Amino acid sequence: MIFEVLAMCVLSAGASDWPQFRGPNSDGHAVGPATPVEWSDTKNVAWKASIPGLGWSSPVVVDGKVYLTTAVPRGEGLSLRVMALDTRTGKTIWDREVRAIEKVPSIHTKNSHASPTPLVRDGSVFVHFGAQGMARLAAADGELQWTCLELDYPPLHGNGGSPVLHDGKLVVVCDGSKDPFVAAIDAKTGKVAWRTPRGVKARLTHSFVTPTIAVVDEKAQVMAPGPDHFAAYDLSSGKELWRVLAPGWSVVPQPAIGHGLVFYNHDYDHPELMAVKLGGQGDVTDSHVVWRIKRGAPSTPSPLLVGGELYFVSDDGIASCVNAKSGERHWMERLNGNYSASPTFANGRVLFLNETGLATWVKADKKFAMLGTNELPGRTFATPAFLDGAMYLRTDETLYKFAN
Repeated sequence: MIFEVLAMCVLSAGASDWPQFRGPNSDGHAVGPATPVEWSDTKNVAWKASIPGLGWSSPVVVDGKVYLTTAVPRGEGLSLRVMALDTRTGKTIWDREVRAIEKVPSIHTKNSHASPTPLVRDGSVFVHFGAQGMARLAAADGELQWTCLELDYPPLHGNGGSPVLHDGKLVVVCDGSKDPFVAAIDAKTGKVAWRTPRGVKARLTHSFVTPTIAVVDEKAQVMAPGPDHFAAYDLSSGKELWRVLAPGWSVVPQPAIGHGLVFYNHDYDHPELMAVKLGGQGDVTDSHVVWRIKRGAPSTPSPLLVGGELYFVSDDGIASCVNAKSGERHWMERLNGNYSASPTFANGRVLFLNETGLATWVKADKKFAMLGTNELPGRTFATPAFLDGAMYLRTDETLYKFAN
């Protein structure tokens, strides 16, 4: 059986671009020139730009522009917007409204109305605002090319999961307060290519997952954890191929793929991290689960695979390194604060960013070693982006570019 991570989805944007959530391969790995390992509100700041409204979407960087989404108050409503900033100066190149909403849905206190990360490909920016719709805009000037409002569903706590793109299909998870489903949108037209209801009847149906695409026997499959189960879907048709049953709800982390395995979380209140062999048919719970870990498992941050080791941090700051194939724990250490941003691998180190601006560098090794900390003012829920020797880090009010 042939397995591979879809190094994929990406993009005909250059190999050095950071065009989607968690980078070129959706794996949190930064390549290219070294970025600063020390920074503050004044140190190694190339520029900083105030961002109107609030959004927890991560910045993406392509062809000299930084793209992000935000939700700006307009009277009693909101303006859902996309912005493009110049990577050299931090100046706004364009700022476009995708949709104005008068009746603002309630969200979790930790969430925003602009949490999914944009995706850039072939001169277009694709954005997702959960139940409030999707859109495609021209990367050069922000001209609106299409909007899709067909995936309306009753959200709970707002939006969260980002889209992924492969073979011309944008895949999103739409697990709301009832009738959850996974869907694919035609990237050219904005029309729904398929919409597959979740195959497991769960007590609580909402989740906020960003799916991952894997290739199994040369066919693309959508990896989409959800309420009370994990399911893999055929990308071309949307057919559910196999599933793993495990009770859980409000799933957030994006799965990681490697060594013929998929690593994912299946619950928010009582999180558990699992490793499952890719492939199979039907219910593979008894045959394909390789290992399970509860101590230190994340509810929100995605796991990070570096070589043979898997790094992750729980929402309350317990960082771990385990053997990816066996689940054997190498170390488990407490970091300061609470965590929502996903860890990243840059400068040969693992970066953990907490919710109040504290970033901790840890050696990517089976033996724990803290290599330094940095701190910024403001709240930090978005995962940083890295490109050409610079790091782009978003707080609740400001976008920073740090460079040596």
